[in-house]
Amino acid sequence: MRSTGTTITSTTLGEPVRAFVPHPLPPADPPLAPESFAAANHAAEMALARLAGVAGLVPSVDWLLYSAIRKEALLTSQIEGTQATLVDLFDEEAGFTVSNTDDVEEVTNYLRAFRLVQDSLREPAGLPISVRLLCDAHRLLLDGVRGQGKQPGELRRSQNWIGGTRPGNAVFVPPPPERVPDLLAGLERFIHDGEAQPLPPLVKTALIHVQFETIHPFLDGNGRMGRLLIAALLEHWGLLPEPLMYVSGYLKQHQKEYYRRLSNVRTEGDWEGWVAFFLEGVALAAQEAERNIVAVAALLAQDRRRLLASPRGGMASYRLLELLPMMPRFTIEQVRQKLDSSFPTASAAVKVLADLGIVSELTGQKTHRSYSYVAYIALLAG
Repeated sequence: MRSTGTTITSTTLGEPVRAFVPHPLPPADPPLAPESFAAANHAAEMALARLAGVAGLVPSVDWLLYSAIRKEALLTSQIEGTQATLVDLFDEEAGFTVSNTDDVEEVTNYLRAFRLVQDSLREPAGLPISVRLLCDAHRLLLDGVRGQGKQPGELRRSQNWIGGTRPGNAVFVPPPPERVPDLLAGLERFIHDGEAQPLPPLVKTALIHVQFETIHPFLDGNGRMGRLLIAALLEHWGLLPEPLMYVSGYLKQHQKEYYRRLSNVRTEGDWEGWVAFFLEGVALAAQEAERNIVAVAALLAQDRRRLLASPRGGMASYRLLELLPMMPRFTIEQVRQKLDSSFPTASAAVKVLADLGIVSELTGQKTHRSYSYVAYIALLAG
């Protein structure tokens, strides 16, 4: 059995605890055997390539990104117990009343953190994937929400633990705080030292996710940051031209297995089992995203045909239809602003789409009405 770390005893809250300190990556004694991951890695890479290709079916990749990034934000937050839904997120963006505002805010913060990392990686003067960039993203993640009192943007300075009521009865105790900076520095070296690590990028991404979760460098938000790191690495290694895939959907669907696989790396040295699980997840998540793109493209083409066949269709209603994928819940005032038109023009455009059954009115009121692109939302939430 391979050893993946050492256990050291320290004192926390007045009792001795056994904290786990992982060995540096990559796995050794024995190293990962290429035959254990080659076929699954090829399948995952091909699924990503097909996903990148099928994105061209839709006139605007921004439509796809709008929903894909929100689904990833939502699902990664749901793994941590938030109850927000996709409709809640769309309602919050439309300025509608949302009951569970705290949960929605957590999801919105993830979106902000994700954008910060993506922008930084794409700007010539931006930070690369680094401890500093992750701390900047973490600061946004916990801004003004549950966990805001747990040192946002800072590496932890005290012992944390997973499961149990105290370190002494915890399921897992990560490394002591004084070991965290060096462990993260080693992880950063592994990410950027391509010559010394001849492993495929997706396999390295799988290893890095476990190592980050094992180090557990923050007092709160480690799960979401670790999954954000997956998306950042896909960007860093050019595995997908745009973040069209939401791997957190697979991890949420197989949540117990996800946690069991992470634990088995630490307790049994089973890196192979985790890598196989992760690569299957990437392939399935890419296939799901591909099916979703095809379905969205078909829905929009169908609604466009219906609108073009209507004698009442006009330029304003055509433009409104093109806006809907990034504005699935809206008011007439928001349409007026987006179209830069008069209120009557916006109102008439909305009425055309409502009469065709493309959008539905939500309030039943005569004034201050709200609308929804119901079929599109149902597709995304399905």
